[in-house]
Amino acid sequence: MKENIIPHSYQVSKADRQENNKHSSFLIWFTGLSGSGKSTIANVVEQELYKLGVKTYTLDGDNIRKGINSDLTFAPEDRTENIRRIAEIANLMVDAGLVTLAAFVSPYRKDRENIKSIVKDVNFIEVYINTSVEECERRDVKGLYKKARAGEIKNMTGISAPYEAPENPDIEIKTEEKTVEEAVKDIMAYIKPKLEINRQ
Repeated sequence: MKENIIPHSYQVSKADRQENNKHSSFLIWFTGLSGSGKSTIANVVEQELYKLGVKTYTLDGDNIRKGINSDLTFAPEDRTENIRRIAEIANLMVDAGLVTLAAFVSPYRKDRENIKSIVKDVNFIEVYINTSVEECERRDVKGLYKKARAGEIKNMTGISAPYEAPENPDIEIKTEEKTVEEAVKDIMAYIKPKLEINRQ
């Protein structure tokens, strides 16, 4: 049936939307273990962008898993599908001219590579929130590690499921060495130049 899908050509383009917003659009993808600080840091980055008048939206595990991906489990194949759907949503948001922030464990390297191919390299910024499993477990903000240790949660990344750390992230934040403020400063320094619209 795919051969019957014919894209409609709309008059307002991504470039038009970026021009209207006065900034470029791209995806900032935060990856790291549960409890590493992804959502906390993404939240403050979005606040800083908002202060600059940048149009943004944050995709987060909780708002995605309760809605569009509520039919998925945490089994490896469902995790892959979870990330694929998020990447497609993010791609639409980037096309809409928004700076999109996504905070997901996204434990598999191949899935993160797939995000990059969906949104395109030039629109993808990978931020690795590097926090040791020991520190994440010590924080255990949502009580997930305790449940995983008790055998109540299967496929818990870092405990009973693997996490494949990024080999060449655009930004790496070691949260055991930096405060949230320092992390946000580093990220903002990296993304600010990318907000300029490329009019070539």
